[in-house]
Amino acid sequence: MSEEKTNNETEAQAKPEKKERKNKKDEEIQKLKEELELKQDLLLRTAAEFDNFKKRTEREKIATVEYSKANVIKNILPILDNADRALSADKDSPDYAKGVEMIVKQIVGLTEQLGVSEIADVGDTFDPNLHEAVMHIEDENLGENTIAAVLQKGYKIGDTVIRAAMVTVAN
Repeated sequence: MSEEKTNNETEAQAKPEKKERKNKKDEEIQKLKEELELKQDLLLRTAAEFDNFKKRTEREKIATVEYSKANVIKNILPILDNADRALSADKDSPDYAKGVEMIVKQIVGLTEQLGVSEIADVGDTFDPNLHEAVMHIEDENLGENTIAAVLQKGYKIGDTVIRAAMVTVAN
């Protein structure tokens, strides 16, 4: 009987220890669940914030492009006005040719203002990134891969080619 008592006492002591361990595990599980919920909430908020950022950036990009286009058109309108005036003028008048020259100067000035530069001059070295060779000639006066004639001007802004120059290449 004394052995039974000792076993019962040991079992009685073990039950609170098991309950205590179980309570600690339950608390730890609950703490981990709360932590997981916080992380999930943070993840959802971050994803929503990123989505809003993408949308806002796209709207800003579209607005910037529209503003740039409007600015260019605003600079072109006076040139169009002058072209309309030239169309209504007497084409046999010496002032007509002078007016057309002025319009061309306005256009050249605008392209320079926008940072557009011409590509290719006679005597330049042929570069397939900037020039489109449409003809090839033999000329002893010109060196290898030298531009002999510019058939159509090419243009670029910075390093971006807008239109390659059509050229005749010698040798």
